[in-house]
Amino acid sequence: MTDTASKLLRPPAEVRYADELAALAKNDKAPRPPGWTLSLDAARTFVLGDAKAKISRKFVGDASLVDRALVSLATSRGLMLIGEPGTAKSMLSELLAAAISGDSTLTIQGGAATTEDQIKYSWNYAMLLANGPTPESLVPAPIHRGMREGKLVRFEEITRCPLEVQDSLLSLLSDKVMAVPELPGDDGMVFARPGFNVIATANTRDRGVNEMSAALKRRLNFETVFPIADFETELELVRTEAGRLLADSGVPVAPDRDLLEVLVTTFRELRSGQTSTGHALEPLSTVMSTAEAVSVAHAVGLRAHFLRAGKADAGDIVATLAGTAAKDNPEDLARIRAYLEQEVPRKKGKAWKAMHDARNELAG
Repeated sequence: MTDTASKLLRPPAEVRYADELAALAKNDKAPRPPGWTLSLDAARTFVLGDAKAKISRKFVGDASLVDRALVSLATSRGLMLIGEPGTAKSMLSELLAAAISGDSTLTIQGGAATTEDQIKYSWNYAMLLANGPTPESLVPAPIHRGMREGKLVRFEEITRCPLEVQDSLLSLLSDKVMAVPELPGDDGMVFARPGFNVIATANTRDRGVNEMSAALKRRLNFETVFPIADFETELELVRTEAGRLLADSGVPVAPDRDLLEVLVTTFRELRSGQTSTGHALEPLSTVMSTAEAVSVAHAVGLRAHFLRAGKADAGDIVATLAGTAAKDNPEDLARIRAYLEQEVPRKKGKAWKAMHDARNELAG
């Protein structure tokens, strides 16, 4: 990590992994699509890692998904990543943008208040009133910059935006040109440079909020990002990410592996609605994602270190669960209590026994 990255709370991927990107670019002899900073092979290596080349693995998921995403972005069609919340869609889009454009900061955060100005461009109204519409008074938004500079634009949670805002992308994706009718002459047209494209994300819990039009869907290749299927892979990811977050928070010791096994098992069973022995559980309305498990592991370590000046234990997991798993549905809290009372005692191990003993610490 560079000195710049160490001073930032959450450095973008191109800053955090600047050394890896530089090394890949230096040794990249494969052909690159127009406007790309790396070849498809080097970009794939950046995302999935290569121990021999000392490139860390950053996305734990289906390698073929990454291949299809890269190929899609090399075409004239945009990319749409969909999946459950917490399946690393945003992280994947950030990594792809960093590898392809060297810049992942051209980002639109979708929401009910997102406007077309936040996507295309707006105006410096003081300059506009003083001088009229000029290129200097125009304030470029991510799409304007992405087209002008030939870079990828990330559109997070696109289905949270009103339909008319989503459809403002139609001509941009098909014709690769944006009109600025307020400006005269050549300044009134922005033609996309090679390398421009759009990566959009949406979670399946928001389907139906603002359903995408068929016309916009035709301009995007859809890829589904699934939860991590393998237990050991998910456990290692939680251990690595929680350890990094705790170190950044000034906590020198991460939770023990056996404690993290309890945490990850709990999340996987509550997520799937079934225990490892095949016993059915009533599923929660909240998505028990890997990202949430990392967040809980981080909170567990912080709680133990700063509030108890001790080592994290199962009681810290129980005390932290409610804030993650039971957000706005009181029935979820009852389901977690039932899990602690009925399912946890059936499991073997000191950590599971400690978790059952601490069941009364469940907040709420």
